Amino acid sequence: MIYENGFGFERETKEKGVGLIFILSAPSGAGKTTVVKGVLEQLPGLRFSVSFTTRLPRPNEKEGEDYHFVSHSVFQRMLERNEFLEWAEVLGNLYGTPRPDLKKLKSEEMDLILDIDTQGAKKVLKEVDQPILIYLLPPSLKVLRERLMKRGLDSLERVKFRLSKAGQDMEEALGYHYVIVNERVEGAIEKLRSIIIAERCRRNKLSIIEENKEKWEDYNG
Repeated sequence: MIYENGFGFERETKEKGVGLIFILSAPSGAGKTTVVKGVLEQLPGLRFSVSFTTRLPRPNEKEGEDYHFVSHSVFQRMLERNEFLEWAEVLGNLYGTPRPDLKKLKSEEMDLILDIDTQGAKKVLKEVDQPILIYLLPPSLKVLRERLMKRGLDSLERVKFRLSKAGQDMEEALGYHYVIVNERVEGAIEKLRSIIIAERCRRNKLSIIEENKEKWEDYNG
């Protein structure tokens, strides 16, 4: 619903119960996985969309929780059936975001958070109504390099590639609704949590007003 107010601008308001779609983008090594897990532990009614990938699991990654790990042939069959909202190839590995079941999200009153890079976010914008875009930044490229080197999962060449891509993607952050700098994990979790709560309040404002309107009209002072 488009709501025109007295301030001279229009803002679209979703119906209460309609699932919100949050897109979280970040350079590899920015701490996105840790931040998302922290928010999921604190906020009810929020679900993480588990992506599919053809790469091998990293230490401590769990099937169905961090990713669905599949073969190239399985991934290709899913592509042919148009099962991905978006997909990309990164460093020789395929990554795909499954299409969300929006009707199921609404019936279960769930919101969804997607882990997608900036290019994937552009594709999703063409298919999903009003997703909320959030970009998670590392404090600096120097800190990002230190984090990538410390976790020891990539060769030096791959680290250089990730840093170069991170520098390019940061320019795209200007087009996002929110930007969070992950200096401290606890602080980043709290900021993401606050954004989700604020967007839920915005979604529900019309229903809140309607539910309380009768009380206000009955009040005679």
